[in-house]
Amino acid sequence: MTDAAESFLKHAVARMQAVKALGDGVLSQVTQDELFRQTDPEANSIAIIVRHLHGNMLSRWTDFLASDGEKESRKRDLEFEQPEQSLESVRSLWESGWKCTLDAIGGLQAGDVLKLVEIRGQPLSVMEAIMRQLAHYSYHTGQMVTLAREQLGARWQTLSIARGKSKDYVPRQRAGGIKE
Repeated sequence: MTDAAESFLKHAVARMQAVKALGDGVLSQVTQDELFRQTDPEANSIAIIVRHLHGNMLSRWTDFLASDGEKESRKRDLEFEQPEQSLESVRSLWESGWKCTLDAIGGLQAGDVLKLVEIRGQPLSVMEAIMRQLAHYSYHTGQMVTLAREQLGARWQTLSIARGKSKDYVPRQRAGGIKE
């Protein structure tokens, strides 16, 4: 089990880093106005999504093995209010949330993978909790990509294989020129 658990943790970190890289790509392309733009008063802007992810990450990964992942100090509802912040402060939230996440997962040992943790009082294995958060972060990062893509239009620089470029991409990847 140790080899499988070590492999799981290694790949969990790699997948989390890949999700972060997508968000990094969004945050490197949007302007401050685009970051805070909402399609309607109930819609999330990219900044709101980042704020929510930050709150979730700090809550889930601080004292991960020893306390409930939904901290009493978290103000989840406030995460969905339009923040009065700058592009730089939103990027700082993004980075600090991911640092907390990646440090926590990176600090786990193979023997921790089947331990139980709690999120909102529900017991989950460490493995299940990581997978749950990976799905959550992927979902919201995908929202960020979609919002940015729609706002930037022709200025958007794709974060994956560009349309009509599969024939160029796949051989380069097979040759080791592209890492996912």
